[in-house]
Amino acid sequence: MTRISELMSKIEGQRDPDSLMMSILEVFTESEFIPKVGGYYTFVYIPKGNKIEYDQFPLVAVTSIEKWGFRGINYHWGTSRQYTWYEVTGKLHIVYPEELSTLLKIPYAKFTYK
Repeated sequence: MTRISELMSKIEGQRDPDSLMMSILEVFTESEFIPKVGGYYTFVYIPKGNKIEYDQFPLVAVTSIEKWGFRGINYHWGTSRQYTWYEVTGKLHIVYPEELSTLLKIPYAKFTYK
């Protein structure tokens, strides 16, 4: 069974972003602490600052690695965003290019204001 088949059977009928993300993390167990430029990842992100709107469950294409973190195109926002190492909770879960189109159809973005 492919990861996508397994994921689709797990999320059938789910609509809640938290539940969807938990299912994604259960299936997409392959992960890294430091992403590769050009790689696709999903992860849990909680910024430390206040008065900021953010996507708690980003799906990104990494465009650069920096000392403080990394930049990437967040597919849920449709724009480039910055992510600091200390605000990524856990690991970055690898998404393979052939899986990207399916993840883009799953409404697991969680836009939050803090």
